[in-house]
Amino acid sequence: MGIVAEVLRKFHGGVHPREYKNLTENCAIEALPLPKRLIVPLHQHMGRPCEPCVSPGAHVLKGSVIGIAQGFISAQVHAPTSGTIRTIDEYPVAHPSGLTMLCAELEPDGKDQWVDGLTGLPNPLEADPKDIRRKILEAGIVGMGGATFPSHVKMSPPGDKKVELLVINGVECEPYLTCDARLMEERSRDLVEGFKIMLRGLETNQCVIGIEANKPAAIRAMQAAVANESSLSVKVLPVMYPQGSEKQLIEVLTGRQVPSGGLPVDVGVVVHNVATSLAIRDAVKFGRPLIARVVTVSGLGITNPRNLEVLLGTPVDDLIAHCGGLKPNHKKIISGGPMMGVTLNTTRVPVVKGTSGILALTAEEVSEKRESPCIRCGRCVQACPMRLTPTEMAWGTRNALWDKMGEYNLSDCIECGSCSFVCPAHIPLVHYFRFAKMTLQAKDREKKKNDLTKIRSKAKQERIELEKAEKERKKAEMKAKMAAKKSAAPDAAAGSGTANEGSPSPAEAATRPQGKGPGKPGVKPPGKKKSDPASET
Repeated sequence: MGIVAEVLRKFHGGVHPREYKNLTENCAIEALPLPKRLIVPLHQHMGRPCEPCVSPGAHVLKGSVIGIAQGFISAQVHAPTSGTIRTIDEYPVAHPSGLTMLCAELEPDGKDQWVDGLTGLPNPLEADPKDIRRKILEAGIVGMGGATFPSHVKMSPPGDKKVELLVINGVECEPYLTCDARLMEERSRDLVEGFKIMLRGLETNQCVIGIEANKPAAIRAMQAAVANESSLSVKVLPVMYPQGSEKQLIEVLTGRQVPSGGLPVDVGVVVHNVATSLAIRDAVKFGRPLIARVVTVSGLGITNPRNLEVLLGTPVDDLIAHCGGLKPNHKKIISGGPMMGVTLNTTRVPVVKGTSGILALTAEEVSEKRESPCIRCGRCVQACPMRLTPTEMAWGTRNALWDKMGEYNLSDCIECGSCSFVCPAHIPLVHYFRFAKMTLQAKDREKKKNDLTKIRSKAKQERIELEKAEKERKKAEMKAKMAAKKSAAPDAAAGSGTANEGSPSPAEAATRPQGKGPGKPGVKPPGKKKSDPASET
């Protein structure tokens, strides 16, 4: 089938972490009741944050835009339900830094009333691809597998790039997560509609759905759904982490390797997550923005693990409470999967577009062994799917050798955690790499800021020099004119005898009225006429 390889390839490295999917794989998706309070971050995607377009006290309807995208790499944020905006302020969010983020606090009114005017395209499968991309842009859809890259950007490949294949990522290789698997089981027909809409938007006709072999029910459901679709097929993949990373998935399915620093479209492929496909279908067919998602709540530290459909902005506290609360022996709470997720310092943080799971882990599931010195075993190098050298990258980070990071290709690290998983010295390698990336980003921002300051300073100095030169030029021009004027005066005097410039000619003097005008030699100025003494009496 086109560029899909007949024989599946194996990517370099990878690991086999212990699975806990059995905790929720048979739990059907259930809707979480409407929460009493929503905290909606205005930055839920990779790219520039949104600007709020509502104020405290404003009443909004479900689907109303409350955050306007800023630039091409950005995605709008919508109200998850109808209610009143209470505050626009900083709130804690799930982020490794632990910093706060600008959020809109929404108090639902309980009516859950949609905003007027949300309509889809009448016939999505025959629509103009530009209209499909516009609907995706308006809906604020981002990659829901965790990367949160704006989907309208992926659906708009550069003009010089041709998309030959759409890959649907149904791998879900994180050990606990089952939200995508449940979507494939329960909404396979809707997903197929989404795949066909995306094919129309990308103007291509090949789509393959990659699913790991540990999801037999999802495989059966999707194979049945695509049975009569000539452009769609399902590939069953061997279980290997991190096969859900798009670069590894592309290599397994096509044998093509995305170049360092490149994008999947560079090898003719675009990858979308299963949940993203469903959001695109709802946006294009019904005009609905992305305001909810399915989240796996699992781990041995949670009382009743479940798969929940929740509104964006719902506090994690509400999810945990709906699942019966935390067990006393829980040690750590993670947003996402255990391999790539973020440890939460508080459960007051909200669910966002990229939240695929909330895990409560016990001591049995969490490694609490202390970090020890590297023994140079090289296991991290063998496990790295990107063929990097994690031990050298960590050494460079410890010693602040930032100039060396380019040689180590740090930017190619996908932060999958395979190196940390196999490290016998229990070195949290991924933490080092995240710190190094943030440091380099900060340095890059500082450098750009300094470069901009230098450019502005240079431009100012050049402007001052130009103004000074212009003043000197005008001054020299004036002096030249004065000198020319002075030199011209004696010549004029010599040409006209004793007459001065401006003196009346004899004829003019004869016709000028006597007694008026300035005094001239030989002309008596008019005196005041003496009054007649007789008239005074």
